[in-house]
Amino acid sequence: MSHLDPYGGAEARDWDRPDRPTSLPWPDPDVEPGPWGRGRYVGDRPAQEGRNGHPPAGWDQPPNGRNGARDLEHGDAPTAQIAPVRVGDGRDHDDAPTTQLTPVRVGPGLEHGDAPTTQLAAVPPGDADPEAAPADATDAPGRRHRGRRRAGAGRPATQQSASRAGRNLPAAISVGVGLGAVVLLPLFLYTPAFLLVLVAAFGVGIWEMSRAVRRGGAEVPLVPLVAGGVLTVTLAWFAGLDALLLGLLVTVAGTLVWRLGDGTANLRRDMTAVTLISVYVPFLGGFAALLASSPGDGALRVLVTLVAVVLSDTGGYAAGANFGKRPMAPTISPKKSWEGFAGSVGAAALGSAVLLWALFDVAPWWGAVFGVAVSGAAVLGDLAESMIKRDLGVKDMSNLLPGHGGLMDRLDSVLFAVPTAYLLLVVLVPAVN
Repeated sequence: MSHLDPYGGAEARDWDRPDRPTSLPWPDPDVEPGPWGRGRYVGDRPAQEGRNGHPPAGWDQPPNGRNGARDLEHGDAPTAQIAPVRVGDGRDHDDAPTTQLTPVRVGPGLEHGDAPTTQLAAVPPGDADPEAAPADATDAPGRRHRGRRRAGAGRPATQQSASRAGRNLPAAISVGVGLGAVVLLPLFLYTPAFLLVLVAAFGVGIWEMSRAVRRGGAEVPLVPLVAGGVLTVTLAWFAGLDALLLGLLVTVAGTLVWRLGDGTANLRRDMTAVTLISVYVPFLGGFAALLASSPGDGALRVLVTLVAVVLSDTGGYAAGANFGKRPMAPTISPKKSWEGFAGSVGAAALGSAVLLWALFDVAPWWGAVFGVAVSGAAVLGDLAESMIKRDLGVKDMSNLLPGHGGLMDRLDSVLFAVPTAYLLLVVLVPAVN
């Protein structure tokens, strides 16, 4: 037998009958809450237990035994006097209880006079928080704004350039002076010791180039390549130009035999990288050994060549940083400008004219020609290595030298300058002497 539904009859409901107290839809402090089947009646009636887990007759439960809020009509609810807040496309702003607040509109049509924060003073750009990214009113919702990258445990802070040319200038000057001392002291105190400096420098250069080409997918045998480079420079020192060519052939052939031990897979790619490194580092660098081994004035020949390269680099840096506007090779080296190239050529020509006239009694105009040629070769070598690094996707060959990058980043201009200087001095100096 089913229980009677107190709301199923034609009799008026509790909240519509004036002779009975109105029951509240929320728990009353005088009524003890409990599960269905036990509790108290509303009013003065004693609490009674229901049977079989059902509430007894007269129990003030929600209609149909469910949440009454779902079945109640809005007009019957005791909170009907409170205006509901309707959210949607058809919302009427006048019905909302917050219509007295001025809405803040974000978008291209925002007028400064409509914003409630127009009375606040704007923060100058210099006083703004450097870590805060400026909000862009035109960005789409949820789009991440641009700003300075925050440093974290797994993400170091963004490094700032120390100069307009992107160098740490104090470190670059210090390292440059140290390298000059390492080169010039053995050259003038004990010239044969300069061969050890060349061997060590070109050995490091071969190692840096080998690391760089590995990023491009090439695998070069480092041991035979370094050994061949040392042999090439040594042969040039003791036996001259013909021995320099012989050393290049021995280096490439020996590295090929070593590489064949690993099979023929990707052999062409690897041997192309081997040939590039062999020609670029030990062969071109071997002309420095030819300059230094010249009898009588070898140290002076090396000195005028290095001075011309240093003047070219310094003049180009000074002119480019202060007057550079027109890029020279934007796709290869965006920082080089024609104004900087003019500064390089002018400084090298002026310095070489004075130095060759003082040391070798060469006419100043021939000295200027020497400076222009060496400066042009140095700039060409710098651009060549920039092209190689861009093709390999590296910024510096290594980080051995603070403010300079790798050793090859300093030898790039020298490697192209020493063959040019050797050929010009063979013609100019003996003709005068």
